[in-house]
Amino acid sequence: MDGIINANPLATRLYAIYKPIARTSINVPAGVLIDIAYGFVMAGVFLVLYKSLPGELGIVKGLSFAFLAWFFRVIMSVASQWMMFAVPVGSLLYTAIAGLAEMLVLGLLYGLALRPLN
Repeated sequence: MDGIINANPLATRLYAIYKPIARTSINVPAGVLIDIAYGFVMAGVFLVLYKSLPGELGIVKGLSFAFLAWFFRVIMSVASQWMMFAVPVGSLLYTAIAGLAEMLVLGLLYGLALRPLN
């Protein structure tokens, strides 16, 4: 999902501000391992919070988790970038919207596929 979010033409244009500090190549195996680890950690947090998330259905709990993760993972990062760096508002908005889409997909998948053990 990161490739779609970060390598499309719109993202490339909006994220051009980072070009002077961006790496010239990406370590794909490390990226895949980090994404897999991140997915397992997020799934674990979802399962720990499952009973306290609002809703009766797993899908509703997944969406609730998605908004929670979006706030703490994406919005706080965007707010920090806005405060500390001269990043165009369009780039920050794209990050916030793309992050919401990513968290909603993950939340829906977790909500549909995962249930805590009783």
